[in-house]
Amino acid sequence: MILKPFILTLILLATAAGVERPNILFIAIDDLRPELGCYGAAQVKTPHIDKLAASGMRFERAYCQVPICMGSRASLMTGMLPTSKRFVGNCRMDVDVPTAATLPEVFRNAGYTTLSNGKIYHNQEDAADRSWSEEPWMTRDNMRSHDPETTRRLSKTKKRGRIYESPDVADDAYPDGEIAQKTIKDLQRLKQEGKPFFLACGFFKPHMPFYAPKRYWDLYPSDSIQLAPNRQRPANAPEQLKGSSEFRSYHLAGLDPNSDEFHRIMRHGYLACTSYADKLTGDVLAELERLGLADNTIVVLWGDHGWHLGEHNFWGKHNTMHLATRVPLIVRVPGKKPGVSSSLVETSDLFPSLCALAGIAAPTTVQGRDFTALLDDPKKSFHEVAYSRFLDADAVITDRFSYTSFDNGKSEMLYDLSKDPQENKNVAGDPKHAETVASMKKLLKKRMDQARK
Repeated sequence: MILKPFILTLILLATAAGVERPNILFIAIDDLRPELGCYGAAQVKTPHIDKLAASGMRFERAYCQVPICMGSRASLMTGMLPTSKRFVGNCRMDVDVPTAATLPEVFRNAGYTTLSNGKIYHNQEDAADRSWSEEPWMTRDNMRSHDPETTRRLSKTKKRGRIYESPDVADDAYPDGEIAQKTIKDLQRLKQEGKPFFLACGFFKPHMPFYAPKRYWDLYPSDSIQLAPNRQRPANAPEQLKGSSEFRSYHLAGLDPNSDEFHRIMRHGYLACTSYADKLTGDVLAELERLGLADNTIVVLWGDHGWHLGEHNFWGKHNTMHLATRVPLIVRVPGKKPGVSSSLVETSDLFPSLCALAGIAAPTTVQGRDFTALLDDPKKSFHEVAYSRFLDADAVITDRFSYTSFDNGKSEMLYDLSKDPQENKNVAGDPKHAETVASMKKLLKKRMDQARK
């Protein structure tokens, strides 16, 4: 991407005048839904993320555009919306949108050092040469067990090993601990170099398998784990609505997936891994503070999609229900007051927003919107709807309703989130909601047309 002359001039003038351009610390946490203390999940122990949220803007109604890792990350990193031909399945930006600039590419071309540690793009090699100043750094075997012999034995009957473990080991015994340490070392190096940076740190947990040091499991006594109250399938749900089958690729330790015991160990594992990721996030943020970089660094913490924790007997993402598309999003900008915004935002909006905060022009391929006005006025109206899609399902969410159209309207779902926040009853076929369905269809068509431009 070639910078526009006037933008390049502004950057050069700012540098000459001694004006510091803000650094970016981008923290991505895989499979993290807003199951955090700062989002009202009282059972969850996430003091470090909660502290970040208290000093930044916490977005209550942020939604991913594709409820699966690769598509969600491709959408955010290009600022583009998904279509039936883009960001589907095991997608690659270099294949789906080869001419679209990536977020770190834009910052790199503006003179930033851009680094990637851990899981940022789903495919590490995708768009790497143009995005990053150095080769993306990755640990060996991001799903590795601390008990490889047991994993090898169990893997004879399953694609992957055991679904959970809790050994008494140090934080850096697992890949995420190594990612945190690499990011801390990079912060130290970047401090010495003195150039503006875009540093991306991607943690794998709480993605399955639920492997975390014992101390994080011990935070949650087993008998205190709260199970989902709505394990039944949503009433009137079309057959196209399915849960993810990813968990079945692991060895389930002989547990019945429909049993309370299985639900309890799965939720326990998710919470333990969330607290583990929280601690590592805290380590990185503490080093940012210690180095004196926090006052000129924009911090973004983002989960790539939501996750079902036994609700409707689903485990994982891979559908367009509210729990699969709503994500945590926290943005801390030096000089901006902390707050909470309930305005609808999309993760594709991060691209133009970070560009605006750094004084960099966003490329014309970006379809997201700059939400920086919300940092000063959190109650300001923003998106009328948030748009998501998965396979043949297209969905929009308003302040009140969640609507999904399967296969161009062959079947539909409508949930009234004000009366049914757990999405237990599909009311798309209820004559009382015919007007709402018609309105949601129009809103969906508008967003789908925008995505295809």
